[in-house]
Amino acid sequence: MPDAARQRSDALKNREAILQVAHDALAESPDASLNSIAKRAGVGAGTLYRHFPTREALILEVHRRDVERLVDSVPALLAAHAPLAALRRWFTTLATYVRIKHGLGEALHSAAAQEVVSASWPPVTAAVRGLLDACERAGEIRPGIDPVDVIMLMSCLWRTPDTAEGAAQAERLLELAIDGFRP
Repeated sequence: MPDAARQRSDALKNREAILQVAHDALAESPDASLNSIAKRAGVGAGTLYRHFPTREALILEVHRRDVERLVDSVPALLAAHAPLAALRRWFTTLATYVRIKHGLGEALHSAAAQEVVSASWPPVTAAVRGLLDACERAGEIRPGIDPVDVIMLMSCLWRTPDTAEGAAQAERLLELAIDGFRP
């Protein structure tokens, strides 16, 4: 492999390692330091800062990447599960992700954050539309349910406490919402 291609490959591996470690570290503590993230990723601080010059840049990229992965998971969920079970799993994963937020809360006040969050809305809405369409085709829900309404309704899931009791409550709320979707 030529030097330039190997350098690009190494840079991509470093970037992915940083993002994965940042995802995990920020889930553990929104205050995780960038130096600790670099160390856990096995890269120097300079490498981290070359990819992500600010804490906000790293947090926003973790958010963007997580949303992308969640959206991209829909076909695999539908291939592995009945449509309604896929919908349940997808919203449970979304609720877990939103509850963690990876330190995004403090960063949400910037224009860059608003741009990233706004850009995530259409793909998330399309993913929910795909799940609803599959459920509708299977006769598991009534036709014509608006994906934006579903997202707003399901937002209760990530407002439950991050405890065993909160998880049980989220499951009950999910079932109440799904009962309302049935034909």
